[in-house]
Amino acid sequence: MRARGFTLVEVMVALAVVAVALPALLISLYQQADDTGYLRDKAIAHGVAVNKLAEMRLTVAASRSLQPGRTSGQTRMAERDWFWWIDTQPAPGGIDQFYRTEIRVALDQARRDQPLYSLVAYMSGDLQTEADVVTNNDDNGDGDNGDGGDGGTGGSSGDDVTGEGTGDGTPGLNTGSVPPPENLDGP
Repeated sequence: MRARGFTLVEVMVALAVVAVALPALLISLYQQADDTGYLRDKAIAHGVAVNKLAEMRLTVAASRSLQPGRTSGQTRMAERDWFWWIDTQPAPGGIDQFYRTEIRVALDQARRDQPLYSLVAYMSGDLQTEADVVTNNDDNGDGDNGDGGDGGTGGSSGDDVTGEGTGDGTPGLNTGSVPPPENLDGP
């Protein structure tokens, strides 16, 4: 009677299959670990870029000026040093007082042209405040002052982007009071 078991050929084929499958599995695991690290670094680089944009907006609001140009620096986040480059140029299309700001972040200073994360934002260079508009307003509603303010009493409000108001006495989008809400419960 014949004994049950594997032959030498069957054992050798099984070992060959394991020898081929195991390295492929290990390579896949290493690649997944590398991808996880890359995504972590990219998320942190995004945080650095957003922080620099917020810092830039606060600086522009405090100094009330936005100038085109380039700047760079280094910051520390998540126990690592990050290098950033900010490039602010007039926006394409010839829009006056509108700037395109690009913030690039990398782990190495040599990777300026191949950043880990790049953020583009558009910022207005027209930093006229509401107080500036009110002091320049002639308050007679004829809109002849051309400052795009509230147009005086009865004049229309200025456009939020261009700062130009019609001043023809028609109500603007930003003027008037909000009507009371309708009674939804019925009479």
